[in-house]
Amino acid sequence: MLSNFKVVLVETSHPGNIGAVARAMKNMGMDQLRLVTPKFFPHADATARASGADDVLRSAQVYESLVEAIKDCQIVLGASARDRTISWPSVTARECAEKWANDASRENIALVFGRENSGLKNHELDLCHYLLRIPCNPAYSSLNLAAAVQVVCYELYVTSGQEHVSSIGDRGEDPLATAEQMEAFYQHLQQTMADIGFLHPERSKSIMRRLRRLFNRTQLDTKELDILRGILRFSQNHNLK
Repeated sequence: MLSNFKVVLVETSHPGNIGAVARAMKNMGMDQLRLVTPKFFPHADATARASGADDVLRSAQVYESLVEAIKDCQIVLGASARDRTISWPSVTARECAEKWANDASRENIALVFGRENSGLKNHELDLCHYLLRIPCNPAYSSLNLAAAVQVVCYELYVTSGQEHVSSIGDRGEDPLATAEQMEAFYQHLQQTMADIGFLHPERSKSIMRRLRRLFNRTQLDTKELDILRGILRFSQNHNLK
């Protein structure tokens, strides 16, 4: 789905960062990794930090220059946290995703990330159509390389519609309780609280009103309501013994 996006790392010093980037990419369904004169690659540290994203590392292409790495790309975005003296078109990671993640033309798009300690040089930014920004704390705007790639890939993943919504337990399988069922529950609850001596006549209205508000916000389903009614029945039976 996002195969037209190429993550390009320029002169990465630490091989572990290459592995961490590969992992970040695979998390978000991306596998097009390009490396411009990495200091060490292949390397055991890269494989270790990839944590199962070995296929992304194996398919990574190595280039002698950024010019070579982006020559088949129609759009080039250079990640930069530093302000530049010359005005430059810029997009945030989210704007990038909104603009190109679902682009029907499927142009090749390069996401270029610079060195860990100094980022991209001016002559490398000259090759980019846009500066790619990740909004963050202005007092400390330097992101770890893999973290920066993760943020950008995440925005692309979500905007492209690939976000997987996990289902926990039996969410949504049981229908919500009806108004009639809830009213029977409230009567049962009020009677049980009176039986165990918790509810006093002078306070019953205000307490029940608050409890109604509480359970109405919760929107109980029928299974949850059955559990609560079971607890109330147990309390009543236990109190009678």
